[in-house]
Amino acid sequence: MDDDNSEKASPVEARAVESRAEAFQGVRDARRSEVAEDYVELIADLMLEQGEARPVDIAARMGVTPPTVAKTLDRLARDGLVTRARYRSVFLTEEGRALAEECRHRHEIVLRFLLKLGLDPETAERDAEGIEHHVSEKTLKLFEEFVSGS
Repeated sequence: MDDDNSEKASPVEARAVESRAEAFQGVRDARRSEVAEDYVELIADLMLEQGEARPVDIAARMGVTPPTVAKTLDRLARDGLVTRARYRSVFLTEEGRALAEECRHRHEIVLRFLLKLGLDPETAERDAEGIEHHVSEKTLKLFEEFVSGS
């Protein structure tokens, strides 16, 4: 039985609802990739600092347990981002290196933007770590233009 008092959403309202649903989906997708991005970025950093990236060092830096690292590294290996052997160092594949470099680049742009706004370095670093995973390419380009004065 239809409710005579029920109203249908206008086309504009329907588009707004659809747009919000797409935005929420985008955030969920970014959250799923955030762990992979953090891991490849950390692995690249460890390789630069120490010459290798050991799972025990990854666990210590990420603040997680070694089994969590092992599980995540298995997923990253399946996704073609890392190679590893049991009880050995972890290495980035070409795709993993490219992702790490992309993440580092996004992080730097966001960090410079936040610093230029006047945020203190500690807060800017912490906030950039979260924002870098969720910022769109369009917004990132505007951040970069703002920072470079273009």
